[in-house]
Amino acid sequence: MDIAIVGAGMGGLALARVLHVRGIEAVVYERDASRGARRQGGMLDIHSGQRALREAGLLEQFLAVARREGQDMRLLEPDGTLLLQEDTPEDAPMARPEIDRTDLRSLLLDSLPEQAVRWGHAFDHAEDGVLHFADGSSARYDLLVGADGANSRVRPLVTDARPRHLGQNAVELAIPDIDRRHPALAAMVGRGNYWVFGEGRSLAAQRNGDGSVRLGVSFYNTGENWFTENGFRFDDPPAVRARLTELLAGWDPRITALITAADDTITPRALTALPVGLTWPANPTITLVGDAAHLMPPVGEGANMAMLDGAVLGLALAAHPHDPGAAVAEYEKEMFERTSAAARMSADMQELLMSPDASRRLLEFFTSH
Repeated sequence: MDIAIVGAGMGGLALARVLHVRGIEAVVYERDASRGARRQGGMLDIHSGQRALREAGLLEQFLAVARREGQDMRLLEPDGTLLLQEDTPEDAPMARPEIDRTDLRSLLLDSLPEQAVRWGHAFDHAEDGVLHFADGSSARYDLLVGADGANSRVRPLVTDARPRHLGQNAVELAIPDIDRRHPALAAMVGRGNYWVFGEGRSLAAQRNGDGSVRLGVSFYNTGENWFTENGFRFDDPPAVRARLTELLAGWDPRITALITAADDTITPRALTALPVGLTWPANPTITLVGDAAHLMPPVGEGANMAMLDGAVLGLALAAHPHDPGAAVAEYEKEMFERTSAAARMSADMQELLMSPDASRRLLEFFTSH
């Protein structure tokens, strides 16, 4: 059977790898021109996704590069009050280690034959068992797997559902080489996650394995046009940093100094999610994995669910090598139940983050767990 996977993210690559180790070949079609065509984002908290890595035969390699210290956490209020600090002992279990998204993606890519990923293939449409790409080329398939993320082009083939704005808008920034260039800020952030929550606003700083710190400045209970309404000009990075600092007026200057120290790599994010518990009628030739299937608020479940999707679908296809319809039905039954629970939990956490007393509620959450 010809298995075509659209999208070289965590879910699509995990599926391709689980199939590969079981002697079933698949082709991943990715719109990016190469694996290094764009930055892949920050750190990922991998917990339940370790099962997928085990099925892919990559768990030991993952644990060798994952960061135990990435589990460290500091929670503060905007005036600099430290509410909680958790430092991970050197002998702590690797229950929720962090790994650079780029490193995890490279681990998966390097485990596949070179010809398994076709770069520069932007999906356009599919009909009659044929994929059509934006450059005019095509490829046939018996099973099409949409692994193409939040704005999936494959999703409309199985459902009319569309992501909805969550009422959260965020700006992502980065501080490269922070230990050398800004040692005081590096010490303040620590080895893992540094979170500051105020009324309707937050700043999250995350240490990456490459010596950088990634920042996310979020504004809650805001609309889809919030960036335009608040005068953001993303073609002018210094103006964006100045505007963010202005919107965090009254915060401890040591915290807002993180924004000032960031470079010109700035990305706006209007956060969206699919409906909790989304399902669709079974289609024996098309299915979805990852954010294409169950886009959730970004609270630590997305990448784990995506990799588990890939592993579960891969195992189902290996169990039904001549009946993709049976494999898809088995996979979707498990996936709908598993990801619905994760989506409900993520929605509850998102509601907590959007509350006026988010810092105190988070403190209660972490201390109770």
